[in-house]
Amino acid sequence: MPDTKLLIRSDDSAVPAKVLPANIEAEAAFLGAVLIDNRVLEELHTPIRPEHFFEPLHQRIYERILKLVDRNATASPVTLKPYFEGDAALSSLGGTVYLAQLTADGQGLLAPGELAEQIYDLALLRELVSVGRSLVEGALDTSDTVSPMERVAQAEADLFRVAEGATVGNDASSFRDASLIAIKMAEAAMNSGGGISGKTTGLAVIDQKTAGLHNSDLVILAGRPGMGKTSLATNIAFNCAEEHLKWQRDGGEFNYGAPVAFFSLEMSADQLATRILAEQAEISSESLRMGKLSRDEFQRLSFASQRLAELPLYIDDTPALTIAALRTRARRLKRRYDVGLIVVDYLQLLQGSGRANDNRVNEISEISRGLKTLAKELQVPVIALSQLSRAVEQREDKRPMLSDLRESGSIEQDADMVWFIFRAEYYHDAVRPDQPNAESTADQQAKYNEWVEKHLSLVNKATLIVAKQRHGSTGNVPLHFQSEITKFTSPNMRDYGDYGME
Repeated sequence: MPDTKLLIRSDDSAVPAKVLPANIEAEAAFLGAVLIDNRVLEELHTPIRPEHFFEPLHQRIYERILKLVDRNATASPVTLKPYFEGDAALSSLGGTVYLAQLTADGQGLLAPGELAEQIYDLALLRELVSVGRSLVEGALDTSDTVSPMERVAQAEADLFRVAEGATVGNDASSFRDASLIAIKMAEAAMNSGGGISGKTTGLAVIDQKTAGLHNSDLVILAGRPGMGKTSLATNIAFNCAEEHLKWQRDGGEFNYGAPVAFFSLEMSADQLATRILAEQAEISSESLRMGKLSRDEFQRLSFASQRLAELPLYIDDTPALTIAALRTRARRLKRRYDVGLIVVDYLQLLQGSGRANDNRVNEISEISRGLKTLAKELQVPVIALSQLSRAVEQREDKRPMLSDLRESGSIEQDADMVWFIFRAEYYHDAVRPDQPNAESTADQQAKYNEWVEKHLSLVNKATLIVAKQRHGSTGNVPLHFQSEITKFTSPNMRDYGDYGME
């Protein structure tokens, strides 16, 4: 059997040899069990891959077994022989006779599941040794360009991947694997009836435009103050979490919801909870804050509170988070609650590393890249709210554009989708003329009547402008906005026209 020892060096001189965690005999026994009965693979609860084997020869044998089984061929010492006749490592063990020796006693058949679990656990321990070595080497690097907090964040990211069992063999995906995922997404969209292949927003008109929120996507939701960014974000967070709750209760092949992590850097957790309760109980949030509730409204609030008690929505209202700290907290929530959607309110309140703070553009670039990296690392969609520059207010046409994104073009570059929320009603109400009285002129009365007519055509109307979509078309999505309860819904109208965009 090849030597299993590895010299761990801290410098050019060798230190006493340390044996990495491994059990070569368990690997051989497990391979023997699989070669005797290929059905062992079907009953495994542990995700064993070739990379989990310590012995390189065992890695190659197991990889070939998987390929044969995948083709519905039988994997046995006889069928493996042609693939290993020229293998140098196998020759040192007696050639292809070694394949037959693996199946000689059949002891692995007594407990193949336990053997697989041990192989997997030892592989994770080896990865932990590797992470620890990298951590020590990084901590000993005291050059000026090194940030200790970056080292801490990287160490936690590495440990998270080990905990998820993803560090081993986390290399490039084959096109076959990627295409199978794409087909599964297409199947989910076909079966949903609404063309959804990702997480639902709970708003049919948005899902129809975007096919839902997709894993690893960064979605920027931007707008000027008063447009309803936070309201739309809380609506989507609630809808996605509620859909997951329904799936847990009713079951189904596809889950279009997910537990949600909401990072609220602007509002406290209780303020956000108050807003969501008001939305679902259909009570004015102002009345709720002031306690001006009727008995019927209080009863609706109580029912809504009971219904939301089990909602898998987790709010982190820690202020002044750095992007590194947010990623650390997101990993913990992913590990603890398996969150499938992350919302950040809002991007400009995050902080970058200390080295980037002297340049706001560089800092925002670091933050947007960090959010995109987080989406890819955790394989979840990330919705980040963003403020727009005041340039919008200086134009006659108030509709936002990509150039209005504040402080950095990297936000547009890193985002997979950019959404702008726009309510013409907001700007129209700002130029409301004085209400006519008995002394008003006919011209003043006509001007006011014209304003009222325009107001009635805009009231409760909002538009989601999809300004960028990496996987689809851009365009306008009409929404109905109930400002008194800060709730967005899909409009009932069929002829949307410009829907308040004029």
